[in-house]
Amino acid sequence: MNWNSEQYLKFKNERTQPAIDLANRISVQNPKKILDIGCGPGNSTEVLRRKYPDAYILGVDKSEEMIKTAKEKYPNLDFQICDAGAELSKLDHDFDIVFSNACIQWVPNHPQLLREMLGLLNENGVLAVQIPMNFSEPIHQSIEELASSEKWKRYFAQTRPFHTLRPGEYYDLLSEMAKDVCIWETVYYHVLSSQSDILEWYRGTGLLPYLSALPESEKAAFENDLLNLLIQRYPKRKNGVIFKFPRFFFLAYPKA
Repeated sequence: MNWNSEQYLKFKNERTQPAIDLANRISVQNPKKILDIGCGPGNSTEVLRRKYPDAYILGVDKSEEMIKTAKEKYPNLDFQICDAGAELSKLDHDFDIVFSNACIQWVPNHPQLLREMLGLLNENGVLAVQIPMNFSEPIHQSIEELASSEKWKRYFAQTRPFHTLRPGEYYDLLSEMAKDVCIWETVYYHVLSSQSDILEWYRGTGLLPYLSALPESEKAAFENDLLNLLIQRYPKRKNGVIFKFPRFFFLAYPKA
């Protein structure tokens, strides 16, 4: 699955707002080292730089294309390739803040992952994470319905794995691993011009596993069928389409 930074950044403001909201909840004073896991094209890392201009900030991502774009757009920051599902242990273990905005839903085994993320912090640090929690929304339901239909299921021998847990499950895990945990949810109501914009948004993220599984000759037809479902399920309002997007957040503080 190949990530496309240009596609991802078509909705840069909407994608970056949760990172801003998460960063604003962090109360660590004068951090020296910050890690941004799943930094993508660097927009979330730049949020951290604006809040903490004197800190050393490292952004890591599995995608070479995303890291290339991040280095070009933010040459004053450090970025490197790192697979969060397999290589976190290679990083330093003395960060004041470990930050992750809309990344870990792509990474398996969250009990192990959260333990490793907390392990990258010093004893006074904080883990700050945002995870999309929109699997019951019409966009995801439409994609899953289409992929399992008679017309399309032959292309999807394996369904997309979903690694995200429920909010209560995250709390149970973190309350055992951390000395203190704060969880909350924010529902964003993005006003887009049309249902086509919802499709365009998802081309950069949640639709990627499905498009990657399709032959090139079938991608446009799959997207057209999806658009027809979106037109039914996201009605036009007076001045656009409302794209509801719930997101789950937490702060966790490591045990001494």
